[in-house]
Amino acid sequence: MHIVIIILFLLLLVFGPQWWARYTFRRYADVLPRIPGTGGELARHLLDRFEMPEVPVEKTEKGGDHYDPERRVVCLSPDNYDHNSLTAVAVAAHEVGHAIQHQRNEPKLALRHRLVKVAQSTQQLGAGAMFLLPVAVAITRAPSAGLIMAAIGLGSMASATLVHLVTLPVELDASFGKALPVLKAGHYIQPEDELAVRRVLRAAAFTYVASSLASLLNLARWLAFLRRA
Repeated sequence: MHIVIIILFLLLLVFGPQWWARYTFRRYADVLPRIPGTGGELARHLLDRFEMPEVPVEKTEKGGDHYDPERRVVCLSPDNYDHNSLTAVAVAAHEVGHAIQHQRNEPKLALRHRLVKVAQSTQQLGAGAMFLLPVAVAITRAPSAGLIMAAIGLGSMASATLVHLVTLPVELDASFGKALPVLKAGHYIQPEDELAVRRVLRAAAFTYVASSLASLLNLARWLAFLRRA
Protein backbone atom coordinates (compact mmCIF):
# COMPACT_ATOMS: atom_id res chain seq x y z
CA MET A 1 0.00 0.00 0.00
CA HIS A 2 2.82 2.39 0.88
CA ILE A 3 4.51 1.69 -2.46
CA VAL A 4 1.30 2.54 -4.32
CA ILE A 5 1.01 5.83 -2.44
CA ILE A 6 4.64 6.69 -3.19
CA ILE A 7 4.17 5.90 -6.88
CA LEU A 8 1.02 8.01 -7.06
CA PHE A 9 2.80 10.87 -5.30
CA LEU A 10 5.71 10.72 -7.75
CA LEU A 11 3.36 10.62 -10.74
CA LEU A 12 1.51 13.63 -9.37
CA LEU A 13 4.80 15.46 -8.78
CA VAL A 14 6.08 14.74 -12.29
CA PHE A 15 2.90 15.05 -14.34
CA GLY A 16 0.82 17.34 -12.10
CA PRO A 17 2.31 20.63 -13.39
CA GLN A 18 1.87 19.50 -17.00
CA TRP A 19 -1.75 18.51 -16.45
CA TRP A 20 -2.43 21.77 -14.60
CA ALA A 21 -0.86 23.89 -17.36
CA ARG A 22 -2.73 22.08 -20.14
CA TYR A 23 -5.98 22.26 -18.20
CA THR A 24 -5.54 26.00 -17.65
CA PHE A 25 -4.79 26.64 -21.33
CA ARG A 26 -7.83 24.61 -22.43
CA ARG A 27 -10.07 26.20 -19.82
CA TYR A 28 -9.62 29.68 -21.28
CA ALA A 29 -9.22 28.70 -24.95
CA ASP A 30 -12.82 29.49 -25.97
CA VAL A 31 -13.14 32.16 -28.63
CA LEU A 32 -14.60 35.37 -27.17
CA PRO A 33 -16.16 37.94 -29.50
CA ARG A 34 -15.28 40.77 -27.08
CA ILE A 35 -11.57 40.18 -27.75
CA PRO A 36 -10.85 42.31 -30.84
CA GLY A 37 -7.95 40.29 -32.27
CA THR A 38 -6.17 36.96 -32.37
CA GLY A 39 -3.03 36.05 -30.46
CA GLY A 40 -0.99 36.45 -33.63
CA GLU A 41 -2.44 39.90 -34.30
CA LEU A 42 -1.82 41.01 -30.71
CA ALA A 43 1.78 39.77 -30.82
CA ARG A 44 2.38 41.72 -34.05
CA HIS A 45 0.77 44.83 -32.59
CA LEU A 46 2.82 44.67 -29.38
CA LEU A 47 6.08 44.07 -31.23
CA ASP A 48 5.41 47.13 -33.40
CA ARG A 49 4.39 49.13 -30.34
CA PHE A 50 7.69 48.32 -28.63
CA GLU A 51 9.63 49.19 -31.80
CA MET A 52 10.48 45.67 -32.91
CA PRO A 53 9.09 45.57 -36.48
CA GLU A 54 11.97 43.31 -37.51
CA VAL A 55 10.77 40.54 -35.16
CA PRO A 56 8.31 38.30 -37.04
CA VAL A 57 5.45 36.28 -35.58
CA GLU A 58 5.29 32.73 -36.86
CA LYS A 59 2.62 30.07 -36.62
CA THR A 60 4.38 26.84 -35.74
CA GLU A 61 3.37 23.22 -35.28
CA LYS A 62 6.67 22.31 -33.62
CA GLY A 63 8.09 23.33 -30.27
CA GLY A 64 4.91 24.94 -28.98
CA ASP A 65 4.65 28.60 -28.06
CA HIS A 66 8.07 30.14 -27.52
CA TYR A 67 10.40 33.00 -28.32
CA ASP A 68 13.50 32.08 -30.30
CA PRO A 69 16.29 34.49 -29.28
CA GLU A 70 18.67 33.21 -31.96
CA ARG A 71 16.32 33.95 -34.85
CA ARG A 72 14.47 36.69 -32.94
CA VAL A 73 11.07 35.19 -33.74
CA VAL A 74 7.88 34.90 -31.69
CA CYS A 75 6.46 31.43 -32.36
CA LEU A 76 2.83 30.65 -31.56
CA SER A 77 0.89 27.41 -31.85
CA PRO A 78 -1.97 27.44 -34.42
CA ASP A 79 -4.71 27.83 -31.80
CA ASN A 80 -3.03 30.77 -30.11
CA TYR A 81 -2.01 32.35 -33.42
CA ASP A 82 -5.46 32.14 -35.03
CA HIS A 83 -7.90 32.49 -32.13
CA ASN A 84 -9.10 35.41 -30.03
CA SER A 85 -9.27 33.69 -26.65
CA LEU A 86 -7.90 34.64 -23.25
CA THR A 87 -5.32 31.87 -23.57
CA ALA A 88 -4.21 33.14 -26.98
CA VAL A 89 -3.93 36.73 -25.78
CA ALA A 90 -2.06 35.87 -22.58
CA VAL A 91 0.36 33.43 -24.23
CA ALA A 92 1.09 35.86 -27.08
CA ALA A 93 1.83 38.63 -24.57
CA HIS A 94 4.06 36.27 -22.57
CA GLU A 95 6.19 35.43 -25.61
CA VAL A 96 6.39 39.09 -26.59
CA GLY A 97 7.55 39.63 -23.01
CA HIS A 98 10.62 37.55 -23.83
CA ALA A 99 11.19 39.66 -26.95
CA ILE A 100 11.08 42.77 -24.76
CA GLN A 101 13.63 41.19 -22.41
CA HIS A 102 15.86 40.53 -25.44
CA GLN A 103 15.43 44.06 -26.79
CA ARG A 104 16.45 45.49 -23.42
CA ASN A 105 19.43 43.15 -23.19
CA GLU A 106 18.28 41.88 -19.82
CA PRO A 107 21.03 39.59 -18.48
CA LYS A 108 18.63 36.96 -17.12
CA LEU A 109 17.32 36.10 -20.59
CA ALA A 110 20.86 35.87 -21.98
CA LEU A 111 21.83 33.62 -19.07
CA ARG A 112 18.79 31.40 -19.64
CA HIS A 113 19.60 31.06 -23.34
CA ARG A 114 23.17 30.02 -22.55
CA LEU A 115 22.03 27.59 -19.86
CA VAL A 116 19.44 25.98 -22.13
CA LYS A 117 22.09 25.40 -24.80
CA VAL A 118 24.39 23.89 -22.18
CA ALA A 119 21.52 21.72 -20.92
CA GLN A 120 20.83 20.40 -24.41
CA SER A 121 24.48 19.49 -24.86
CA THR A 122 24.82 17.88 -21.44
CA GLN A 123 21.61 15.93 -21.95
CA GLN A 124 22.99 14.49 -25.18
CA LEU A 125 26.28 13.76 -23.43
CA GLY A 126 24.43 12.03 -20.61
CA ALA A 127 22.37 9.86 -22.94
CA GLY A 128 25.50 8.91 -24.88
CA ALA A 129 27.37 8.04 -21.70
CA MET A 130 24.55 5.79 -20.50
CA PHE A 131 24.35 3.97 -23.81
CA LEU A 132 28.13 3.47 -23.83
CA LEU A 133 28.15 2.25 -20.24
CA PRO A 134 27.89 -1.51 -21.06
CA VAL A 135 30.53 -1.13 -23.79
CA ALA A 136 32.97 0.57 -21.43
CA VAL A 137 32.54 -2.14 -18.81
CA ALA A 138 32.92 -4.92 -21.39
CA ILE A 139 36.10 -3.43 -22.90
CA THR A 140 37.88 -2.41 -19.70
CA ARG A 141 36.46 -5.16 -17.48
CA ALA A 142 36.72 -2.60 -14.70
CA PRO A 143 33.64 -1.73 -12.64
CA SER A 144 35.16 1.67 -11.92
CA ALA A 145 34.88 2.59 -15.60
CA GLY A 146 31.20 1.82 -15.48
CA LEU A 147 30.76 3.93 -12.37
CA ILE A 148 32.49 6.88 -14.03
CA MET A 149 30.33 6.61 -17.13
CA ALA A 150 27.21 6.29 -14.99
CA ALA A 151 28.18 9.36 -12.95
CA ILE A 152 28.74 11.39 -16.12
CA GLY A 153 25.44 10.27 -17.59
CA LEU A 154 23.31 10.83 -14.52
CA GLY A 155 25.02 14.13 -13.68
CA SER A 156 24.43 15.45 -17.18
CA MET A 157 20.75 14.54 -17.13
CA ALA A 158 20.26 16.04 -13.68
CA SER A 159 21.94 19.29 -14.71
CA ALA A 160 19.57 19.62 -17.67
CA THR A 161 16.62 19.35 -15.30
CA LEU A 162 18.05 21.94 -12.93
CA VAL A 163 18.57 24.46 -15.73
CA HIS A 164 14.83 24.78 -16.33
CA LEU A 165 14.20 25.30 -12.62
CA VAL A 166 16.89 27.98 -12.39
CA THR A 167 15.40 29.92 -15.31
CA LEU A 168 11.93 30.19 -13.73
CA PRO A 169 12.46 33.88 -12.72
CA VAL A 170 12.88 34.75 -16.41
CA GLU A 171 9.51 33.15 -17.19
CA LEU A 172 7.78 34.85 -14.26
CA ASP A 173 9.16 38.21 -15.37
CA ALA A 174 7.88 37.64 -18.92
CA SER A 175 4.42 36.94 -17.52
CA PHE A 176 4.06 39.34 -14.60
CA GLY A 177 6.81 41.87 -15.17
CA LYS A 178 6.09 42.39 -18.87
CA ALA A 179 2.91 40.79 -20.25
CA LEU A 180 0.37 41.56 -17.52
CA PRO A 181 1.27 45.25 -17.06
CA VAL A 182 1.16 45.73 -20.84
CA LEU A 183 -2.22 44.01 -21.16
CA LYS A 184 -3.71 46.03 -18.31
CA ALA A 185 -2.23 49.41 -19.24
CA GLY A 186 -3.26 49.04 -22.88
CA HIS A 187 -6.77 47.86 -21.98
CA TYR A 188 -6.27 44.74 -24.09
CA ILE A 189 -8.21 42.76 -21.49
CA GLN A 190 -11.33 43.56 -19.51
CA PRO A 191 -11.07 43.92 -15.70
CA GLU A 192 -13.31 40.86 -15.26
CA ASP A 193 -10.83 38.80 -17.32
CA GLU A 194 -7.75 39.67 -15.29
CA LEU A 195 -7.99 36.70 -12.93
CA ALA A 196 -8.23 34.25 -15.83
CA VAL A 197 -5.34 35.94 -17.65
CA ARG A 198 -3.23 35.75 -14.50
CA ARG A 199 -3.87 32.01 -14.36
CA VAL A 200 -2.87 31.54 -17.98
CA LEU A 201 0.27 33.64 -17.52
CA ARG A 202 1.20 31.60 -14.46
CA ALA A 203 0.75 28.37 -16.43
CA ALA A 204 2.86 29.78 -19.27
CA ALA A 205 5.64 30.69 -16.83
CA PHE A 206 5.64 27.23 -15.23
CA THR A 207 5.70 25.32 -18.52
CA TYR A 208 9.50 24.98 -18.25
CA VAL A 209 9.17 23.62 -14.73
CA ALA A 210 6.64 21.05 -15.94
CA SER A 211 9.04 19.96 -18.68
CA SER A 212 11.95 19.69 -16.28
CA LEU A 213 9.96 17.56 -13.84
CA ALA A 214 8.86 15.29 -16.67
CA SER A 215 12.49 14.84 -17.70
CA LEU A 216 13.15 13.36 -14.26
CA LEU A 217 11.42 10.22 -15.54
CA ASN A 218 14.37 9.54 -17.84
CA LEU A 219 16.67 9.89 -14.86
CA ALA A 220 14.52 7.48 -12.84
CA ARG A 221 14.52 4.94 -15.67
CA TRP A 222 18.31 4.95 -15.86
CA LEU A 223 18.62 4.62 -12.09
CA ALA A 224 16.29 1.63 -12.19
CA PHE A 225 18.33 0.12 -15.01
CA LEU A 226 21.58 0.56 -13.10
CA ARG A 227 20.09 -1.10 -10.01
CA ARG A 228 19.16 -4.12 -12.10
CA ALA A 229 22.51 -4.22 -13.88
